[in-house]
Amino acid sequence: MTRAYPSDRPGAPTTANRVRPTEEDQTARAGSELLGGPLGRRALTGGQWWSPVRVIVLVAIGMFALGMVQKLPCYDGSWFSGDPTSQYVHACYSDIPHLFGGRGFADGLIPYFDRLDGDMEYLEYPVLTGVFMKVAAWLTFGDGDVARQQHYWLVNAGMLMVCAVVMTVCVARTHRRRPWDALLLALAPALALTATINWDLLAVALTAAALLMWSRSRTLAAGVLIGLATAAKLYPALLLGPLLLLCWRAGRWRAFFQALGGALVAWAVVNVPVMALAPQGWAKFYTFSQKRGVDFGSFWLVINQRWDGELDRDTVNTIATALMVVGCLGIAWLALAAPRRPRLAQLAFLVVALFILTNKVYSPQYVLWLIPLAVLARPKWRDMLIWQACECLYFLGVWMYIAYTQGGDKHQGLPPEGYHVVIVAHLLGTLYLCALIVRDALLPEYDPVRQDGSDDPAGGVLDRAPDTFVLSTPGTDRRSTPPPPYGTTSPPKETHVRWGRP
Repeated sequence: MTRAYPSDRPGAPTTANRVRPTEEDQTARAGSELLGGPLGRRALTGGQWWSPVRVIVLVAIGMFALGMVQKLPCYDGSWFSGDPTSQYVHACYSDIPHLFGGRGFADGLIPYFDRLDGDMEYLEYPVLTGVFMKVAAWLTFGDGDVARQQHYWLVNAGMLMVCAVVMTVCVARTHRRRPWDALLLALAPALALTATINWDLLAVALTAAALLMWSRSRTLAAGVLIGLATAAKLYPALLLGPLLLLCWRAGRWRAFFQALGGALVAWAVVNVPVMALAPQGWAKFYTFSQKRGVDFGSFWLVINQRWDGELDRDTVNTIATALMVVGCLGIAWLALAAPRRPRLAQLAFLVVALFILTNKVYSPQYVLWLIPLAVLARPKWRDMLIWQACECLYFLGVWMYIAYTQGGDKHQGLPPEGYHVVIVAHLLGTLYLCALIVRDALLPEYDPVRQDGSDDPAGGVLDRAPDTFVLSTPGTDRRSTPPPPYGTTSPPKETHVRWGRP
């Protein structure tokens, strides 16, 4: 029996009716004047080699390369100089060269099995990330410590660029009618600035691939990829929550349990051997996360520095967990009680953003977790520019603050008062995007993806599926009616069609 994918249905999206941002987005249209004006109707159609995906990938590679250039002052010496503030003043810090020696890769130690010297006894990263780091170490060569550290960073940068390309392709293909939305991802300045700070892009690429597989109704493959992503970073496991809620509302339990089973098996295949053979090393990531104190970028740091009587680690852990639980309950209500079932990307962005906002640390590279989800959840150029501006401000602010704290008598950099301002700015930027996504879920006529009559192009088995369970609220009619066919409700420009509301 052939499974009907969304693109196989009558009237479904095709390459001939792709959404062009310069036609529907005023900001994109205005910005396109710098490059010759809006995209023409005959541009990049048919069998031409310059397809949207290829163009977007080349843009992403170019932006990634610019991010590498931005790290050039550190590559040329700031990572290795005796000046503790140089790499922060130039805003080019990266964990990668420092952990090459600090975590035993330069000495050929095996992560999780070989004990390290110093306070950090074992590698504090999940297993799949540790494998990624070790493979890069095998490919590293050079004479002298500095040359090897430089080459290790270059090898990792090349591998992370591959992850960035995979992520970009997956996002471009997830919404069949909207490949150009991925240009928001490729051009994101925060992506270029933070891509080589750490190894987060591995998990981000696997998560993007999982969302692509789910959009194609390949639920088991999506689950396997979520499991692998969770083996590289903890946050992808949060996506199982939105999948549970949306499958509950649509009655697609089989799809959810296939994804859940695939995730558990894939995670176990990676983790169980290390867990069994090196339990202390394997557990380091989880114990380190629990014992870690309040750190950069979080509102907890502002509270501790602005008011007397610092919150201790256990208190912060308890309050942060409580806030996360309350926030998840709110997301659950939104998923089950909204007039139309929210899109998967919307709930995924909200739950990951909630995790970051309530966390004890909001590192600069955590923005990588959110950018692909934001592009799928709220593909509007103006809103992405506002959010990215806040993140770039924070990127500069955190390094200037560290330079100030480590500069001794020099007093160069950003003092705590200024750092608190940039923390609040980047938290408010994320909250701004969250508020818009919640509004889109409650008022689908404001959702740019749904304004043409689409339901959930990334939803796979959830796309256009009728509801079987909806939370009732007083005064509303909860009879489930599927959205109209594709292309039948396209609103005039600058207007909104109010469908799906009582």
